[in-house]
Amino acid sequence: MIRVALVDDQALFRAGVRMLVDSQPDLQVVAEASDGREAIDVVRAARPDVVLMDIRMPVMDGLAATAELLAYPEPPRIVMLTTFDLDEAAARAIRQGASGFLLKDADPEFLLAAIRTVHAGSAVIAASATRDLFAQFTDASPRPVPESFRGLTDREREIFGLAARGLSNAEIAAREFLSEATVKTHISRILTKLALRDRVQLVVFAFEHGLA
Repeated sequence: MIRVALVDDQALFRAGVRMLVDSQPDLQVVAEASDGREAIDVVRAARPDVVLMDIRMPVMDGLAATAELLAYPEPPRIVMLTTFDLDEAAARAIRQGASGFLLKDADPEFLLAAIRTVHAGSAVIAASATRDLFAQFTDASPRPVPESFRGLTDREREIFGLAARGLSNAEIAAREFLSEATVKTHISRILTKLALRDRVQLVVFAFEHGLA
């Protein structure tokens, strides 16, 4: 069972999402909060696997709450909820370690799939949207490429570049004439070598170091 927390200052929105999530046999809403400060308390108490976190809220916004939650020893996966598809605050949250973002008017099936995907830690939510987000809000002066990147094999660098462009495992497999399992293995090795948690962080890494 995937345990979910909802953090949003609109009670009606939370009620709708709760009804949707609780209708699934493998998902359960275990906590709700109406602002970031309350979110920290309920997440600490309920220990959800995934947090759906609104960005703009009173008392403490989603950015500040996300930063605090991700400082925990075993933080939950956090997905930011936003009304704008190119939102600088969402980019900042993902840099902090959030696992992606969703538009509040996303299709219900997409929201459910996103929760499962983030919990599995195996893919980016809306990879192309994440890429567009960072293309819009990344500093023009990239950081120096770290030594860890030089430790990638030529093949791993090719796969890294395609993943950084937002291609899924299936798309990379088709393009490179590989099996999806092989691509998944390459991605896993790349993430380990670069000390990155997931595909979202790979996209961030690529943009911040001028490798996208």
